[in-house]
Amino acid sequence: MDSLKLKTARTLKWNAIDRVSTQVLYAVVGVVLANILSPEDFGLVGALLVFQAFAILFVDSGFGAALLQRKEPTEKDYSTVFWFNLAVSVCVYAILYLCTPLIADIFQGDKRLIPLAKVMFLTFILNGLGIVQTNRLMKRMDVKQIAVSNVVALTVSGALGVWLAVEGYGPWALVWQSVALAAVKSAWLWTTGGWLPRAGFHIDSLKKIWRIGLSVFSSSTLNTLCQNIYSFIIGAFYNLASLGLYTQADKWSKMGSASISQILTSSFVPLLSGVQDDGERFRRYVTKINRFTAFILFPAMLGIATLGAPLFHGLFGDKWDGAILLFQLLTARGIFVVLTSLYSNYLLALGYAKKLFAIEVAKDVLILAAILATVWYGSVPLLVWGQLIASLITYFVSLAILCRATSYRASDMLRDLMPAGCIALTASIATWVLLELFTHYLLQGSTISLHLSGIISLIGGGIFGAILYLSICRLTRLPELPEALTYLLGRFRR
Repeated sequence: MDSLKLKTARTLKWNAIDRVSTQVLYAVVGVVLANILSPEDFGLVGALLVFQAFAILFVDSGFGAALLQRKEPTEKDYSTVFWFNLAVSVCVYAILYLCTPLIADIFQGDKRLIPLAKVMFLTFILNGLGIVQTNRLMKRMDVKQIAVSNVVALTVSGALGVWLAVEGYGPWALVWQSVALAAVKSAWLWTTGGWLPRAGFHIDSLKKIWRIGLSVFSSSTLNTLCQNIYSFIIGAFYNLASLGLYTQADKWSKMGSASISQILTSSFVPLLSGVQDDGERFRRYVTKINRFTAFILFPAMLGIATLGAPLFHGLFGDKWDGAILLFQLLTARGIFVVLTSLYSNYLLALGYAKKLFAIEVAKDVLILAAILATVWYGSVPLLVWGQLIASLITYFVSLAILCRATSYRASDMLRDLMPAGCIALTASIATWVLLELFTHYLLQGSTISLHLSGIISLIGGGIFGAILYLSICRLTRLPELPEALTYLLGRFRR
């Protein structure tokens, strides 16, 4: 194995460790909080997350991705981006602080949002302090400290959030949990990262990365708008309890898709940017990444969607039943979100940043069309169905843009995904049938609680689906299975 492959393997290992450990912690804390707090508590904080998402976007301004795309960013580049982020974060916080009464008016005049917002918005300043530290480690493909910082921050903030919830602080538990998470993570990265912005601010450095940064920022702005417009509409035009249900469904569905997308971005974008001038080698990597992504993505997301009902029943009883269908639809949507993001990363690694903006414009137009077609019916599930269909169409648009910008054929890209996708779909359908039989014939009339039956179905269905998927992969000799086992059991030890 050459040094680049070995570095990529180690990066994959630590990214996987990072995502698995943090998602386990995130899930444990989330389950406890969801059983203590009300849908309205989550709805209050969900309303603020819409504005916080845009604030964080402005703080980064796309320069973090631009630093990753550059082959050899200098200390001046890193320092310039840091000071720029810090200045913007302070300005944006001041603006939002003054606008908190207007934010409360948007969401049915609920004045509880004003003090919550003033504290909650501190998180994007704290997160902004760690952007350059994180990107330096990612660029060096040295993500161990990122993983450790996430675990430490989630442990501390999770303990604080649970304690506040138990003590009856309601939505404040979620707010202070978010603030503590950002503060601890940034503090850890500054303590262990070994970097300080000693080079100062240089306008020439900003100009060098401005083109890529502006293109990424433009596409990210539209992407953020696309991701948060549903929360805004549900909170502003329906009610905060409905927003709480949607927020829970969205949060749990993204635990899978966001984890996979983050692993792929952190592991493969630095790798691809290093071979961007070698067309044949770049193409070989794209094929391998496509197939490896499908091998992980399809069974994970289809399996999670299939197990949606037992997952929610096992964790929450019937408290969040209104979120189950939303969760399943959003999880299925996550497949197309990850694949679209993957194709965008290919374009970014090749320097086609303007193409990212085209994809985001198409995505936003389709989302807007879906909203206009469904919002009048007053049904949150119908809104989410529209979101799923829009994401499916967006995927094919991104595929067309990628193929037009490169020499890849759409049929080849789809062929990379088909084997694992078909096997995962088969395993998911078989698992769903098994769960239906179990529910109707074994649990009917039983005195087993909903919690316990959900846990039994979740564990049994998960084991059955995983064994079936891996068995079919082995029988069909899918090459990604032995490669994954080799990396996991052998090469990571080197």
